[in-house]
Amino acid sequence: MPVARYRAANLAMWDESVDIHVRSDFYGVDRFKAGETTLEPMEPAEMDDVRGKSLLHLQCHFGMDTLSWAREGAIVTGIDFSSAAIQAASRLSEESGVPGRFVESELYDASEVLDEKFDVVYTGIGALCWLPDIRGWSRVVGHFLKPGGVFYILEGHPMMWTLADETAEDPMHIAWPYFETTQPQNPDGWINEEDYSQTGEKLQNTRTFSWGHGLGEIVTALIDEGLRIEFLHEHRVCGWRAFPWMVKGEDGMWRVPNHPERLPLMWSLRAVKEA
Repeated sequence: MPVARYRAANLAMWDESVDIHVRSDFYGVDRFKAGETTLEPMEPAEMDDVRGKSLLHLQCHFGMDTLSWAREGAIVTGIDFSSAAIQAASRLSEESGVPGRFVESELYDASEVLDEKFDVVYTGIGALCWLPDIRGWSRVVGHFLKPGGVFYILEGHPMMWTLADETAEDPMHIAWPYFETTQPQNPDGWINEEDYSQTGEKLQNTRTFSWGHGLGEIVTALIDEGLRIEFLHEHRVCGWRAFPWMVKGEDGMWRVPNHPERLPLMWSLRAVKEA
């Protein structure tokens, strides 16, 4: 199956999911409208002050994280390949009173629809696994950053994405590729009859495709685009229940209950584009 067909399958799922996500308690749109942020606790601290800065959010879905950065003071633009997501993001901006601009585009073609540079480029959780080419992604990051601009990402750890989720936590079982491959991690696709937002609603477009990207591959791709890495952090906590055996802490974050030192769950990185 060529990449265009993988993309079409993923896009159909995301277009269908938007309305489910907007209604779901998992995303909590009403809580967001009441003033709640959707950023993880470490993100504003690690990003540093964004007040008055232009920020581009790649793969923004329907804009909750994008608009959360606007509440931190950034002037935000979100980009996503789903027209349904972009429409929902624009509505959310209007209904919440939080200003934001949203643009529909395939990630790799974003420079064809946006002709500007940004102080900050941001990628959030659950984005990279949908991309077949991490070097193409890093070129997009480098293209949109101003000299001296900051790139920040918080993501699920690529080691976590390799684990079989139907087996017990101890011992953990590696089932899927860690490094980027030409074919998706599961060439037959993942079949998800229910949406991950836990509403119980059935999906019509159930087959999706994702790719692994090793941490070294990601970091090297960014360095090759002229970015200087300021830090790379690996986290023992997760912002969502990625596996059924995870336990939730008092801080609202999910953890490995036994031997947490064995598995990083998220990673974050901040880098600066050299002048």
